[in-house]
Amino acid sequence: MNRVNNILKNELFRVCLEKIKNYEQERIFCKHDICHFIDVCRIAENLWLEARIQMLEENANASNRIMRNKNTKELIYAAGLLHDIGRWQEYENGTPHEIASSHIAPSILQQCGFDQEEIETINLAILNHRNKEIMNENNLSGWMYLADKKSRACFACESEALCNWSKEKKNLKLM
Repeated sequence: MNRVNNILKNELFRVCLEKIKNYEQERIFCKHDICHFIDVCRIAENLWLEARIQMLEENANASNRIMRNKNTKELIYAAGLLHDIGRWQEYENGTPHEIASSHIAPSILQQCGFDQEEIETINLAILNHRNKEIMNENNLSGWMYLADKKSRACFACESEALCNWSKEKKNLKLM
């Protein structure tokens, strides 16, 4: 997980995080801060582990597909940390944050030692983390989509009644 820890120390990552913090200082709704990023990482990791267990139960040979990449945990955490890193651009110039994040992430990933194939996989997950069509995919993109949605504790939010998310979109139960 050295490469993931390098993301946390990366200058561009820290600058972007600070810009988001400044834009969201007065925000009463869900914030796009390090706590959200870590929640997404951990939930996505749990989804990955659940998928591994299910595949093992169904067919031990089939499980090799998902367990083949020894770096899957690193890819999950890298995607989780970077999926909203361009959020400040949405505030600044209206660029959808999944697009802004996908423009920022490759530079950070490259500086932290990820190879081109890993960068493309992570970037696809970043681009798709708001794409409902991929929510049932058993891959990094699908896990990121679900983890991002499950990370929001609407059931405990003091501002839930004021939130413009539809009732279907809100996370009104723990799981």
